[in-house]
Amino acid sequence: MSEKLRWGVLGSARIVRKTIPALQQTKNGAVIGIASRTEEKAREYADKHGIPQAFGSYEALLASPDIDAVYIPLPNALHLEWILKSLDAGKHVLCEKPLAMSVAECEKIARRAGETGLKVLEGFMYRFHPRFEKLQELLAANAVGKLTFIHVAHSFDAGGDDNIRWYTGLGGGALFDTGGYCVNASRMVTAQEPAHVAAYGNYRDANDGGQIDTSIAGMLRFPGGATALFDTGVNLERRNFLEVTGTEGRLYLDNPFGLLEEDSVLEEHHFGQDTIYHKVRGDNHFVRMGEHFADSVLNGTPLRYDLTDAANNTKVLQDLDSEARKQERLPGE
Repeated sequence: MSEKLRWGVLGSARIVRKTIPALQQTKNGAVIGIASRTEEKAREYADKHGIPQAFGSYEALLASPDIDAVYIPLPNALHLEWILKSLDAGKHVLCEKPLAMSVAECEKIARRAGETGLKVLEGFMYRFHPRFEKLQELLAANAVGKLTFIHVAHSFDAGGDDNIRWYTGLGGGALFDTGGYCVNASRMVTAQEPAHVAAYGNYRDANDGGQIDTSIAGMLRFPGGATALFDTGVNLERRNFLEVTGTEGRLYLDNPFGLLEEDSVLEEHHFGQDTIYHKVRGDNHFVRMGEHFADSVLNGTPLRYDLTDAANNTKVLQDLDSEARKQERLPGE
């Protein structure tokens, strides 16, 4: 393998406007190729972003000996298929969250990764930002005492009917999109898996049949006594915050999941005392995630987050979805 990890990108989804430039900035990686449904579309995107190779199909990119690893930004319901095909082609995989749509799918991925000896990482990029490293440092130092509540929100407006989030067949909806961040952050903060979950949702007719969740409010109860409250939606005003409260104080992060390349602050509060503002340097969490992944592949070091973590996050999302969908609908819903 070369001194840099050679990346290929499967598809030109909107998210690649952020991730391709980030992967190009990594010190230990290079974006070699991009694939689309037609070679013309792939070449147009490759020329625009300075990518050397363009492929007219995903299979063609996977067959290339010039590619070591693939980044998968495809709709949620396509993740399993293309992760498995990528592993079968001998490529390491960084896949957008959620890794898959069920625990069973995550287990299939883990088995194939184990058989091939290849790396797979679920792309929750926010975990690699210095803000979360500082948050975890403060929690480890018992800054808030015994954890009591986590409150987290993540929502935005996905827009018109052509958005993939309005298709059940593509794995759309709020919970497995923005809600995944809320669940993941809550599990990270507590370093536990929830013992109980509860959820209520708002739904609309999906473009391809069935009902799709537009927003979800949920609760996770952890064995240590902490409770996480979250709300999330893809048809709402943009909201993005994380608050961690304990017996000795609380920590607050504004825009925890956003791309903050400028310096920001993490607030620490203690019972009427002056607020402590921890200045955190700005950084690109996509770059940091890409460098971590490449380092793991090139040097054979463990990934910070394994596939068991991805399966556990998916289990919570599945449980929340089940709870929300079985709740009785009220008049007017």
